[in-house]
Amino acid sequence: MHIVNKEQAQNNNSNSLQPGEPGAESRFINRESSLLEFNRRVLSLAERQDVPLLERLKFLCISSSNMDEFFEVRLAGILELTRNPNARTVPDGMHPTDAAKMLHKTAHQLVAEQYQVLNDQLIPALADAGIHFLHRARWTPEQKAWLRNYFQGNLQPVLTPLGLDPSHPFPRVLNKALHFIVSLSGRDAFGGTTNMAVVRVPRSLPRIIELPAELGKGKNFVFLSSILHAHVDELFSGMKVNACHQFRLTRNTNLFVDEEEVDDVATALEGELSSRDYGDPIRLEVSDTCPQELTSYLLSQFKLGKRSLYQVNGPVNLTRLSTVPDRAGRPDLEFPPYTPATLPKHTSVTAKHTSNDAETKTDMFARIRQGDILLHHPYQSFAPVIDFLRQAANDPNVLAIRMTLYRTGENSAIIDALERAARNGKEVSVIAEVRARFDEDNNIRQAARLHEASAHVVYGVVGLKTHAKMVLVIRREPDGSLKRYMHLGTGNYHHITTRFYTDFGLLTCDEAIGRDVSRIFQQLTSLSSTEGLEDLLQSPFSLHSGMIERIEREARLASEGKPARIIAKMNGLQEQKIIEALYAASQAGVQIDLIVRGICCLRAGVPGLSENIRVRSILGRFLEHHRVFYFGNDGNPELFLASADWMKRNLLGRVETCFPVKDPVLFERVYQEGLEIYLRDEKCAYILQADGSYLPVTADHEADTQPFSAQGSLMQQYSS
Repeated sequence: MHIVNKEQAQNNNSNSLQPGEPGAESRFINRESSLLEFNRRVLSLAERQDVPLLERLKFLCISSSNMDEFFEVRLAGILELTRNPNARTVPDGMHPTDAAKMLHKTAHQLVAEQYQVLNDQLIPALADAGIHFLHRARWTPEQKAWLRNYFQGNLQPVLTPLGLDPSHPFPRVLNKALHFIVSLSGRDAFGGTTNMAVVRVPRSLPRIIELPAELGKGKNFVFLSSILHAHVDELFSGMKVNACHQFRLTRNTNLFVDEEEVDDVATALEGELSSRDYGDPIRLEVSDTCPQELTSYLLSQFKLGKRSLYQVNGPVNLTRLSTVPDRAGRPDLEFPPYTPATLPKHTSVTAKHTSNDAETKTDMFARIRQGDILLHHPYQSFAPVIDFLRQAANDPNVLAIRMTLYRTGENSAIIDALERAARNGKEVSVIAEVRARFDEDNNIRQAARLHEASAHVVYGVVGLKTHAKMVLVIRREPDGSLKRYMHLGTGNYHHITTRFYTDFGLLTCDEAIGRDVSRIFQQLTSLSSTEGLEDLLQSPFSLHSGMIERIEREARLASEGKPARIIAKMNGLQEQKIIEALYAASQAGVQIDLIVRGICCLRAGVPGLSENIRVRSILGRFLEHHRVFYFGNDGNPELFLASADWMKRNLLGRVETCFPVKDPVLFERVYQEGLEIYLRDEKCAYILQADGSYLPVTADHEADTQPFSAQGSLMQQYSS
């Protein structure tokens, strides 16, 4: 069964009968093309000499993983659109067939660059550092003997070679699984002729094998594919192996559950997950030494054209190299360890907290009552958020906990606390998003665990992903009143990503924000209206219009000759009306700085269109993930944090929240740490050009000084 993601189908098809206006391609950058440009920037980090060697290898692996997702999700979606002759991509208005051709061309270039970086830069540099990837032509006799024993003892027993003939048809190939196509000659054991075979390598087998220390100097690794190549003849006794070549098939992994036609979204989605490995073929990777007759045979089996063939000089899955840094045992070739600050270094001037107050050191509720707490991850630890939930779970005065869960990861302390709270008799309500891409299975398991603990678990809103990041704790105070305590954030409640993603989190008991958060949770469980929110903006209702209103306000101020300013930081910018409003604001004279890590469909610096808009992307040790929006407002500036990017899916197709930073001290912190410092970055910044390409910032500093790094400065600030 072919499965598509409903959200993506809505995003792609909503304008399918309304192609972009004439000239749309000159006004907007293709979304998927911009995504590939982002991956080009990631790959560039693997080439930088100022990045530690094993970190460069990690960036190469990230770029490979990103490319996998590009084919599985984004290009797959474009190919789905080609079935509709009236469809157009959004917002640039390209015909999907033209877009697919363009994207394949760029993707081929990027893949070639990946392997060039691996073979010409990283492998030689790693060898110089004593970390070797041994080609089978250079194995010593002792290494050959050890590897043959390894093959016979660890590989051969679990491999299933499949000779192809009328009773053994071509097998069903799993998504992204390592396979080998083998050309044979001679008679098989039953006297027949078998010319072709396929060998699938189980995912449980390691793709990189480390040799014992006594078999060579330094660390020595061998690709599993090399071992199989060397011993494949042992799988086909009595026949001659003429050729053996690795291949990997990438399939469409989009999922679609018609939520209006099922009784239980989680159960229906769980039933569809098993089909993810068998979606439509999208890309075929083979070794570059594979002869044309074999590649043509494979393409015909998968009904793919030559454009979908990617021939590579190395392992077909570079992502598997990600295990090498941990196994190399060379911390000197990685970033120095960084320990986040365990408590906020700064507090609000309105807070009455003192460092000698033992109660506020241990009681999160007391601390929050004395002033909002802003956490900046990963520079500050995520532990206060976990402490907040743990205390809520155990505090007899806490009556209820409500929380949204998008991604939590396995073995989550967050889930532990929620489960404990439910078992302690508290009213626990969880909005669990079981459609979070590639986390569906884990989220279903976590939701089931909470359900078994008697928590109320709902799966969001039909047709919309719940992407908001909110915790609400309702507590009875000593005077008998009920008080709301909240955590609102820009990132997920995931204990691993909080160590590598930059995000802001706010712990507050602000009454107006509390009323808004309560209304939103009530909406998500009862499906009632949230009209009349006081401070928060919410997708899919008021966030889109609220951002446009503020952009248009800055344009009016500029046209009146008043100061006007917009600074925004996000992961992606694609929504057409937002871009049009930014263009209009630029033409009115508003100075606009956008810090967009990934996709950006806006063309910056185009005379008469966007000459007052500058776009930069920051890529470094940490993944930039904040969503921060600043509007000058004629001297009365507004500053918002959000779970949403300026993407169509976030603003119109998801449940998201956007909340103001009201405390003046925290306002200044967010402005400085989330915006201003990134506009000064000289080390990790790339500037968007009008044609959609990016150029690294040229540092303007004295020769004897280091280029300024926003991430480096924040690490130093929070470590001091």
